[in-house]
Amino acid sequence: MALDRLLLPALAALTATSLLLPSCRKNQTSGVPPVTVDISINVNNPAYAALAVPGGWLYLTGGSQGLIVYRASNNEFRAMDRHCPYQPADLCRVKVDDSELVARDSSCCHSAFLITDGSVIEGPAASSLQRYNTSFNGTVLRIYN
Repeated sequence: MALDRLLLPALAALTATSLLLPSCRKNQTSGVPPVTVDISINVNNPAYAALAVPGGWLYLTGGSQGLIVYRASNNEFRAMDRHCPYQPADLCRVKVDDSELVARDSSCCHSAFLITDGSVIEGPAASSLQRYNTSFNGTVLRIYN
């Protein structure tokens, strides 16, 4: 009985600690270095005409190796870092190929990704392109993390 009184508080403390530890981990989905991104653009500006219709895309400065911004629908955009997540220290940068649906790097990381969501379609990369949050108010697109 005395042993139960000693073990019960210790067990409770251990359980509480183990429940709290996972919430302290950093949430990084790839080896791409974390950088602050907070960009706003007016999609009606002629400089961003490529984003005027769904399926359009363009490059923007920002992120680790630049951004690919893709317009998925009238109100939805996707923004991904061009930094290839395979062997990120090599600083490989993907570019959109002639299909205008695939971003690839054939000379450095030898991987390909869909620009619609950044998912891997050809390896050796196992992680998707780093995605950033977007919000759109009908005129201004904000890309941020």
